[in-house]
Amino acid sequence: MNAPQTIPALGQTLDHNPATGEELGSVANTDLRLVPDMIARARRAQAAWATTSFKQRAAAITQMRRYLVNHAEELSTLVSQSNGKTRIDALATEVLPCTLACDWYANHAEKVLADKKIPIESLLFFNKRTTIQRKPVGVVGIISPWNYPLSIPFGEIVMGLMAGNAIVLKTAAATPLVGEAIGRIVAAGKLPEGLFQQLVGSGGEVSTAMLENGIDKIFFTGSVPVGKQLMAQAAQTLTPLSLELGGNDPMIVLDDADLERAANGAAWAGYQNAGQSCGGVERVYVQASVYDEFLRLLTEKTNALRHGSGQSFDVDMGAMTTRSQLATVRKHVEDAVAKGARIVAQSRPVGEQSNGFFHPATLMTGTTDEMLLIKEETFGPVIPVMKFETEEEAIALANRSDLALTSSVWTRNLARGKRIAARLESGVTTINDHLYTHGLSEMPWGGWKQSGLGRTHGQEGLFEMTHAKAINWDLLPASRNLWWYPFNEETYQGLLNAQRFIYADEIKERLTSALKLSPFMVKKMFTRWKI
Repeated sequence: MNAPQTIPALGQTLDHNPATGEELGSVANTDLRLVPDMIARARRAQAAWATTSFKQRAAAITQMRRYLVNHAEELSTLVSQSNGKTRIDALATEVLPCTLACDWYANHAEKVLADKKIPIESLLFFNKRTTIQRKPVGVVGIISPWNYPLSIPFGEIVMGLMAGNAIVLKTAAATPLVGEAIGRIVAAGKLPEGLFQQLVGSGGEVSTAMLENGIDKIFFTGSVPVGKQLMAQAAQTLTPLSLELGGNDPMIVLDDADLERAANGAAWAGYQNAGQSCGGVERVYVQASVYDEFLRLLTEKTNALRHGSGQSFDVDMGAMTTRSQLATVRKHVEDAVAKGARIVAQSRPVGEQSNGFFHPATLMTGTTDEMLLIKEETFGPVIPVMKFETEEEAIALANRSDLALTSSVWTRNLARGKRIAARLESGVTTINDHLYTHGLSEMPWGGWKQSGLGRTHGQEGLFEMTHAKAINWDLLPASRNLWWYPFNEETYQGLLNAQRFIYADEIKERLTSALKLSPFMVKKMFTRWKI
């Protein structure tokens, strides 16, 4: 049992602190000529790993959980430095969810993936029995993003390992040192050599290398355009994909909502991680009668927020992770202002910021559907607040997007909230909360429309890591089925009687058909075919 081996590489991927511009270190790029051998070694290791018990797999995952707990502060600091978020944010949304994932999958994967009997409903197949088995996919590729560089890939790693797979991880180029930290966490599980390996380098080149060398499935989290390109590539080899491609998530605040909680929730889910959360609040729709009060509360809370270096505990929001994403956010805000929107509140800067990718938490009004801020995923700390009159209008506005990852409804009336939630087009809808469900290992994560394909997390995520295999057999030995050769008129009449016995409207016809069917069945199934 060995830790993952260091792979020879060409070039380096640098890691910078987006709050200070400081170079944190570098990681060697993988020589992609080694990918065929890497996948071959992964396949050999997976064949042996698939024969281990769930108890053995869980033991390895539990060792990883122990490492996470013992190194929580170190990991939180590293994620904060590499990604730009605050240390509190890193602990709450990265390290803690990884710990929860270890616990849930170690305890529940065996039950979820156990063989399941499938009932046979028709009397025509009274002699048949079926079970469904879940078989590992094989070698799973994970291409992870920079916004949650630890918790997103690690949750999928744990799912894959518990399902019996080998893992090849491509870490985000913006946060390579977090990828190295993942390697240390996994090494604590003392997995077989080759079962977990990492690739470092250009995303397009790495995904091509995976697909060209027989990866069995890819889990990708990233943008819609890149997801579409990956899907087109995968089509050439019919390689299955699980894609999570972002969101433009609506929040509906009804006239009976707890406005204090709703404003607190909007601030958290809109500004957390500097707004770089695919499941964060991007659009807020407030019923007209409570609009002014909600806006007043959210204005106060936005103005009270502090943005600065994530290493300080006296900061609420850190830096954005990349220069290009900061530019996108600025473009969306400028476009909205040019078209008539107003900035009504912003967070205040704390500390030195001249070298960092900072954008203040920004509250806006007067936004409309033709603005980039509403049409597209901004992926930054900007919250536009808009007014609606009726529930029907709110639902229509919320569903007016080609992205459909998450949404939320805020009301004191749970029945009302559930009724509206059922009509919102999104993979997840929360009532009186937003964003946190990615941290629930037992809850499936994924979206509709252009938000992606498939699911991660929970039972559905484990199913995505496996093939469904049906096994069917006869309860009693028989020479032939009713519909087997030889064919003659007796076969034809026997099948008609079988259908009438089950489906005829009249009881008398069913009984008559049963009397005719019985001798035919005995003769067909339990006597030799005389030639």
